[in-house]
Amino acid sequence: MSALTFAVLDARAEPFAAVPTLSFRVRITDDSGERVHAIALHTQLRIEPQRRGYSNGEQDQLLELFGEPRRFGETLKPMLWTHVSVMVPEFYESVEVDIPVTCTYDFEVSASKYLSALQDGAIPVILLFSGTIFRYREGGFAVEQVPWELDASYRLPVAAWRDVMNRYFPNSAWLRLHKDTFDELYLFKAKHALPSWESAISALLESAKETS
Repeated sequence: MSALTFAVLDARAEPFAAVPTLSFRVRITDDSGERVHAIALHTQLRIEPQRRGYSNGEQDQLLELFGEPRRFGETLKPMLWTHVSVMVPEFYESVEVDIPVTCTYDFEVSASKYLSALQDGAIPVILLFSGTIFRYREGGFAVEQVPWELDASYRLPVAAWRDVMNRYFPNSAWLRLHKDTFDELYLFKAKHALPSWESAISALLESAKETS
């Protein structure tokens, strides 16, 4: 039985990060009675979409990921969000550390599609821990592995994720296009003397409505 336990205390937007970053505050408790020199901690974050309900608007946004709502019982499965590695400093009994998670608006990433579809409530997240523990022992150090069964669940407020994205992409979203598609869009924009990419896409959408 491991002497370590983990608990997620909260999550917040990092105000001065170079990229959109959400920090999970994690308390690590060690009941061994020994001083921990350091932990090389690896964290896998997974989203558990089956652990919450969805409004009609959210169901529409999640159609591409999970299909029709009547199939949610089959299609709502845990999905990988990201992996993060941090060094935990020396401590005795307990310590609190930040686990920084880089957020993206890349809609080729399933986790980003899911997160952007949510309107309110909480995101069920589970953090799975592994890594290496370095302890002080007489005559030197002892090395142990963080047991694979250690984890911590957290209900991340949707508002926290939106706060991160609004700091960097206020009222915006990003799409990645194939180069050939971008070139065609560029020619369309230039040919019709449209002032912005948004106006070019809006013109195409209006044209599609008229022909549908």
